[in-house]
Amino acid sequence: MANLFDSANSPLEEPEEIVVGDYVQWRRMDLEDYSPSLYTATYVARVATGNNTEIQIVGTSYQGGFLFTANSATSSNYVVGEYHWQLEILRNSDNNRIVVDRGLFKVIPDLDVNGSDPRTHAEIMLTKIESILQGRADGDVASYSINGRSLTKIPINDLMTWRDRYKAEVWKETQEDRRRRGIGTGANILVRF
Repeated sequence: MANLFDSANSPLEEPEEIVVGDYVQWRRMDLEDYSPSLYTATYVARVATGNNTEIQIVGTSYQGGFLFTANSATSSNYVVGEYHWQLEILRNSDNNRIVVDRGLFKVIPDLDVNGSDPRTHAEIMLTKIESILQGRADGDVASYSINGRSLTKIPINDLMTWRDRYKAEVWKETQEDRRRRGIGTGANILVRF
C-alpha cells in the first residue's frame, strides 16, 4: 500500500468516508483553468441533519491543481454524519464565486474512542425495534390510562413493518460495504460449463 501521508499518493477525488481524527487529503488536478494564484478552491460541507454543522477545507496549490488537507487535530472535531459538499471556486480579484462540483461523504466514528458506536442508524433502529418486539412478545396492552393520563403504544404490525424496513436497509448497507471492499455479495450466480 502506498504511503497515504505523501501528497503524491493522495487520491484524485473526494473521500467517500472520513474517520473522525484521521489525517485526510486529496487532489483535484482537473481545475487547471483556475490558477491558485488567482483563485481559491474551497470544499464547504454541511451535515445532512439540518443543523449548522459545517466543514470547510481550503485547497493549496499543488502541481497546477489543488491539494485539500485536513489534519488529525481538525478532523477530530468533525461531527459524525452524512455531509453534502460543494466545491467553490472564488475569484480573488472580486470575490465572485462559482460552485463547480457537488457530492456526498460520510464522517464516521473513530473506533479508538471510548463509547464510540460503530453501528449505522439502520442497525441501531433495528436493534431497538427488535428489543421492543421481544419485550412485547410476553404479553402487552396496546394502551392504558393512569390518573387520567393515557399512553398508546405503537401497534405490533407497525413495529414489524418498521423492523422489516430497517432490516432491508441494513442488508443493503452490508451489500454496499462488501461490494466496496471487493468481497462477493451473493448477487451473482456463477456457472461453470
